Amino acid sequence: MSAGALSGAGPFGGLGIAELARRIRSGESTAVEITEQALAAAHSVGAELNCFVTVDDDGARRAAQLADAELVSGLDRGPLHGIPVGVKDMIATSGLATTMGSRHFAGDTPAQDASVVSSLRTAGAVILGKTQTHEFAYGPTSDRAATGAARNPQDLSRMTGGSSGGSAAAVAAGLIPLALGTDTGGSVRIPAALCGAVGLRPTQGSIDMIGAFPLSPTMDVVGPIAGSVADTALGWWALSTRPESSGAHWSLWTAPRIPEPGRVRGVRIGQPVCDLVDRVDQSARGGQQAAADALAASGAALTELALPELDETSGPYYDIQSAEAYEIHEERVRRAPELFDPEVLERLEAAARVPGWRYVRALDVRRRLRAGMLDKLAAVDIVLMPTVPLEAPVINQRDLDPNTGWSGVREALLALTSPWSLLGFPAISVPVPMGGETMLGSVQLVAKPGQEHLLLDTAALLENSLPGSPKWG
Repeated sequence: MSAGALSGAGPFGGLGIAELARRIRSGESTAVEITEQALAAAHSVGAELNCFVTVDDDGARRAAQLADAELVSGLDRGPLHGIPVGVKDMIATSGLATTMGSRHFAGDTPAQDASVVSSLRTAGAVILGKTQTHEFAYGPTSDRAATGAARNPQDLSRMTGGSSGGSAAAVAAGLIPLALGTDTGGSVRIPAALCGAVGLRPTQGSIDMIGAFPLSPTMDVVGPIAGSVADTALGWWALSTRPESSGAHWSLWTAPRIPEPGRVRGVRIGQPVCDLVDRVDQSARGGQQAAADALAASGAALTELALPELDETSGPYYDIQSAEAYEIHEERVRRAPELFDPEVLERLEAAARVPGWRYVRALDVRRRLRAGMLDKLAAVDIVLMPTVPLEAPVINQRDLDPNTGWSGVREALLALTSPWSLLGFPAISVPVPMGGETMLGSVQLVAKPGQEHLLLDTAALLENSLPGSPKWG
């Protein structure tokens, strides 16, 4: 398949949530009509991308009918009312199979929604279906799952990145305007970067994780993936805001704060100097330079910032994730190892060999690195760096040229995102159009914990400043 084969091919390619909401409220369209478009695209283009595990035709139609009826009766749940949304297959949905991408949970149907799904429904969103995940979210490639590999809409021979590969592919292809992922080491940001979408990892602990299947509980968080910064902000708003009741009008919610570039035109941005960033390839360097130039032209103050702490994060990240993941899966590994994908099983068996003293020490190192990083970042508002150090590898690729400096695809994909997961900082991946290139580049913006508003405003400044960047309506 050629590059760009299915990017934006669906009904919502370049069409934002605000415009869809306007059409629904003006009577130009209905939630039912928009949902039918999404369902048709999920069954056609979605099948080529293998980005959906389950499409809930009947449930989505009922939810869309209810959304239209509520608006007629005067009940407006806000900007997501009647908007089709995908949910990663690691997140429980009542009455709809949630399989974690594994034969261990084939056909498993939860009785209750995860808290984040409940929040989406209360906001009026229509749950279209469940999106593909790397098995148990234990991998950054999304080509190891009981349902097969997800495919990148920019080039179907390439991987989506993971583990939220189905969500990123569905959004980047325009099949849905918004999807949920989970991010432990980069599982929202990596596929957003490789597929050409926007993906936000919120501050650790800021999102209710009840009903989201864990991988590494001290680093897991749910985050939104969308086609624009504004739409990503609406997803984060729904996940992080609680209305007073399930029948609440929008007026009873904390109103969504739309990202506004004008708020941050003098923002101080630090570009890390460290070994990890020195090892990125030419495409990643080009993306960062394009983003830096655009931000500087828009009034941001850029400076280099020595952050050797980033080079110290891979060991504690591996030890913490390994110990916590194996604790979750120990019984399954012992009783039914044959039901795992062989690569995922191999990773779990390696995780079992991490001794307890290394886990305890890694927790202590994390505390030290976090404190040091907060001190260093007092000099800037935002960190700018590549999201991933290379273009999307082909599906099933694991080896890299030794001259790249990476031991393999997994290490490379996680290298620049996992440090911020370890430290619990919020981060967002933003696409960067690259002149003459067939694949979009990407950069990652990082803020201090709890500063998602600043992060989203800066991401909007970047998005609006980049030549050729889509301005979704």
